[in-house]
Amino acid sequence: MRTKDFDPDLALERAMQLFWARGYEATGIADLVEHLGIGRASLYTTFGSKSRLYDLALERYCVQRAGPVIDALEEPGPVLPRISGMLEHLAGAPADDPDRRGCLVVNAAMERIPADPAVARRVADHLRKDEDVLTRALGRAQRQGEVAAELDPRSAARFLVATVQGLRVVGKATADTAVLHDVVNVALRALR
Repeated sequence: MRTKDFDPDLALERAMQLFWARGYEATGIADLVEHLGIGRASLYTTFGSKSRLYDLALERYCVQRAGPVIDALEEPGPVLPRISGMLEHLAGAPADDPDRRGCLVVNAAMERIPADPAVARRVADHLRKDEDVLTRALGRAQRQGEVAAELDPRSAARFLVATVQGLRVVGKATADTAVLHDVVNVALRALR
């Protein structure tokens, strides 16, 4: 039996980067073969199909790139400074990305839903996880007196998920951080 002469994890990272830069439709199998440095047969044997590889790349992005940003809200301590830091980071991110790749989760939602049910599930699962983490964090913030007692943590979490996704979409369209910081300021005032 032949062993793989490439690192599947590295190939997946490269696929994620390529899909993130170009999108699903603009990335052909020939592009993947060249960028990953593997043969067509190896690509299909290891990853199954282009759509399966895209789903795996999106999963990787959710775990490695998007996940840690929201997971930091699970740590003990004050919540609002962490939410503020997360939103400020997102508002400043487009200025640091001259290629304006944006967020792969948002890109996937805009390009692949509703045509690709696997991507639809992956995006929905990611957004639901974000909502759940934010709900718990806002409940803790409420108990710590950081937000108003009448604030509904679940509704506020949904508002923040929509705000985060909006920042990512607007940030992809413009690198004008003043616009994005205005959104952050209004969102933070709404929480207080």
